[in-house]
Amino acid sequence: MKGIGGSGKCSRPLRGLGRKAYICGMVREDFRFYKPCALLRPYVRYYWVFSSRRSLSALTFPIGCPQLIFHRCTPLYIRELAARQPRLAVSGQVNFPAHLQAEGDTEMVVVVFRPCGLGAFLRLPVSALHNREVCGYDLDNRGLEELAARVFGCARVDACIGLIEEWLLAQLGDAPEAKGDLGRRRVATAVERLLAVPETPVTALASVACLGKKQFERLFAEQVGANPKEYARIARFQKSLKCMQSHPGGISQAQLAYHCGYADQSHFIREFRQFSGYTPGALLKVCAPYSDLFTDPS
Repeated sequence: MKGIGGSGKCSRPLRGLGRKAYICGMVREDFRFYKPCALLRPYVRYYWVFSSRRSLSALTFPIGCPQLIFHRCTPLYIRELAARQPRLAVSGQVNFPAHLQAEGDTEMVVVVFRPCGLGAFLRLPVSALHNREVCGYDLDNRGLEELAARVFGCARVDACIGLIEEWLLAQLGDAPEAKGDLGRRRVATAVERLLAVPETPVTALASVACLGKKQFERLFAEQVGANPKEYARIARFQKSLKCMQSHPGGISQAQLAYHCGYADQSHFIREFRQFSGYTPGALLKVCAPYSDLFTDPS
């Protein structure tokens, strides 16, 4: 598969990601993954394209990353919201599992941002997207609407990645490290610590960001789209998925609770069920665990 170019930059296809890389229930061969160019890597984790002509029913979990979604065919139906995704959707941080359905003829292009990457491009507090999927046409962003028109009108779905990269780079402008990016970089540093040790106290995270506790909590919510404690819970859940993914032969729930920073086994099972809809044992009967947040698609 050839790389996709945009503004002289290249996005390389990613190889080796299993079908659980995003949601349980979609077939591996229907996915293609792409890396962002170097200038966008502090903001964007990767892009993926999904094309299928089959009916599907899929389970999604909170992954800890906001997303920009383009539906080139029929949008997916979200059972929990009793509604279809907007054709152009901006998805914020969520704290619940969801079941997606499609009758066939599905073609999606998705930008998966880093935890605090989205705000650099949409110029809005990401906290406004908490547990929401907002229609991109409701954001009064002419540039985004023009991008959507180009993506929907593009002849080849994989060529859409180049169009999206051009737009993202244009939003950064000539000074990606401008003053407005300082808060994002401070929060990004705290997020790195939180992902490494999800049980890190908020006061310690604020210290890492060189901010007072209240100022840090406000800025974290604006940049990430969830408060630090809630995001830490999502990180612990994703870390538990990573542990299960790394131990296909099995690992005890007590060991999972210990390794992932839960207070005890019952606390672990309760939060796992909240974020996945299943107990750890029951999930193994539905799909192979895969951590989007802690698996690097490179």
